[in-house]
Amino acid sequence: MQQTSKKDAYIALTIATIAMAVSFMVWASLSPVSNQIATEFGLSASQKSLLIATPVLLGSIMRIPMGILSDRFGGKKIYIITMLFTLIPLALIPFASTYLFLMLCAFFIGMAGTTFAIAISYVSTFFPAEKQGLILGIAGMGNIGNALAGLIIPRINANWGFDWVYYSLIIAITVIVIIFAIFAKEMTLSAQKKTLKQSLSVAKDKNTWYLSLFYFLTFGSFVALSNYLPAFMGDQFSISAVNAGLFSAGFAATATFMRPVGGILADKLNPTKLLTAGFALVAVMACIIAFSLTQYGLFTTMIFLTALTVGLGNGIIFKMVPMVSKGNTGAVTGFVGAAGGLGGFFPPLILGIIKQTTGTYTLGFILLGVFAVICLVTVWAVYVRKPAATA
Repeated sequence: MQQTSKKDAYIALTIATIAMAVSFMVWASLSPVSNQIATEFGLSASQKSLLIATPVLLGSIMRIPMGILSDRFGGKKIYIITMLFTLIPLALIPFASTYLFLMLCAFFIGMAGTTFAIAISYVSTFFPAEKQGLILGIAGMGNIGNALAGLIIPRINANWGFDWVYYSLIIAITVIVIIFAIFAKEMTLSAQKKTLKQSLSVAKDKNTWYLSLFYFLTFGSFVALSNYLPAFMGDQFSISAVNAGLFSAGFAATATFMRPVGGILADKLNPTKLLTAGFALVAVMACIIAFSLTQYGLFTTMIFLTALTVGLGNGIIFKMVPMVSKGNTGAVTGFVGAAGGLGGFFPPLILGIIKQTTGTYTLGFILLGVFAVICLVTVWAVYVRKPAATA
């Protein structure tokens, strides 16, 4: 069995986190320029929402097989192959001349979102169980790529044009692939290879589905809002693309930096009770947001409090992943991560349809509050009221 030092472990953690950040910039790259694309292609609100949501679809569904492949063949290999694949749609987007072709490119850009499952599977093998909350929280900070997309892409677009948004991302992916290949060690693989059936056995564990439900809310809210806020702020408050990107970046950064804090808290306190409190807060804040859509100050305050809460929740939930299946971390991460990604896919579509049919986003945020209540009741009934269920 391959032995790894502390130095190897922290190099792997650092490179994997940076690689996820760059990959998440790719994953979220269409959102900051969506209003410009909508104008050039004459898109409706629902078409624009579909374009924003499309990368999330493949990036969610493919987390399950990519997590399993990482467990089986090694996270470093799978990470590098995935990042190289994303170069193809990145190179094609500047040549898109139809909405259909653009949607096809957006779909395959979604592979960048699968790096989350690969990173968690890869990094978790380098560290002991008692550090998993903090370490996986740090690895999950690769989500900062959503913030970087909102912060950097509008500026590249404004100064050098749309095509250079994607040329810049190609350069960034190429550089991180080279660094990964040279400096990162491969993870230690299990001597006994699991079959596909054994890897998918985690689907029989109810805890996998409970964690998936919770992550559908917390990470789904993070992805949906950080991706949709640039378009939302432009439509709702008529602010510029650069300022809307800043707002989205602030939201994503807040949620991202709270993730390891959630992991640390879950290492020291009961994670299920922490989730109960978090879901209650999300329910309250969603209802306040629903009725403050014309009040900029109150709306922004509630949005950033929501970012803080779901960021903590993301860290707490992934502290619980090794509790479900220690030997199948990649598979469980794939399932839970896929649920979180799908939680980011549907809300933009629903918000676009609600806006188009009712003229307001109010109902969309009410539905968020209702779903938070469902998660609250579930975590209380399954884990808090019956603590033996966590065994």
